[in-house]
Amino acid sequence: MKSNVVDLKGAVLREIELDDRVFGIEPNAAVVHQAVVTQQANARQGTHDTRTRGEVAGGGKKPYRQKGTGYARQGSRRAPHYRGGGVVFGPHPRSYEKALPKKMRRLALRSVLSSRAAESALTVVDTFSLDTPKTKSLLETLSALGAPTGALVVLGERSDPVLRAARNLDNVHVVTPNGLNLLDVLRLPKLIFAEAAITELTRTLTTDLGPSTRTPQPPAPSDGQRGQGGEGKSPREARA
Repeated sequence: MKSNVVDLKGAVLREIELDDRVFGIEPNAAVVHQAVVTQQANARQGTHDTRTRGEVAGGGKKPYRQKGTGYARQGSRRAPHYRGGGVVFGPHPRSYEKALPKKMRRLALRSVLSSRAAESALTVVDTFSLDTPKTKSLLETLSALGAPTGALVVLGERSDPVLRAARNLDNVHVVTPNGLNLLDVLRLPKLIFAEAAITELTRTLTTDLGPSTRTPQPPAPSDGQRGQGGEGKSPREARA
């Protein structure tokens, strides 16, 4: 598929060809869902903790005698049914980490990139740079590129002025191709790629894709070729 390359003011400079294996596939919703669940699970700290009846303070003395009160027998005020007692089956520190094969991670990213490209939410710029690390300058540039409400900016290489200008904006995220995150692609309304980032990202996301499975068929032999080496002759002529 083709895409326009624009400058920072939005003027079209030229056209480039985007790899259909990255920006033109049919999105795989199931793999994208697995990748989102995996990333969200891996982001959980898992430090939540509740105290059982053996961990809360107090409760060493029997509340009242075993018999003769008319109440049910009790052994501790820290039993779960008492106020201030322990928690039954409460959460404890654990790891929520999930694993996802590399090929599935790349397929999920290719799927969301293709989906955003189909929505015309992807813009390719010749180069993305700022003269001064000012948030106002960055917002003006994004507005000129059709992303006034925020964007994911993917640079070809690290740029400290752009990073400093975007660090206090919740709706603008600046990364390099190796830091591209699936959740950011889905969360932010626009994608702005530097042309160098497109090249690097395409190379990374297609490393697990083999060459085309279509093998060219050999050309049919001509009449002159059939008379050489016995090829194209009848069995009797070939034996002669």
